[in-house]
Amino acid sequence: MTRFTMSLNLANKSPEERLKIELDKQASFLVWQLKEGKIAPDAISEKIRSLLSEQEKDWFQQSINQYKKIMGVS
Repeated sequence: MTRFTMSLNLANKSPEERLKIELDKQASFLVWQLKEGKIAPDAISEKIRSLLSEQEKDWFQQSINQYKKIMGVS
């Protein structure tokens, strides 16, 4: 039997790719917290306002939308 393993070394990613991954992780966690009632919806808006560039805001909002759909959060 052949076993396939994939390793992902973030150090080999560009700074932009690492940032995108980090924003995705944060989005996932915030949506989970929202679903569990641990935060209010305005926490996501606050996070978006804190991001520096429009690109970062777009990436983050796309991830938020994706995780809301996956987790069934409106």
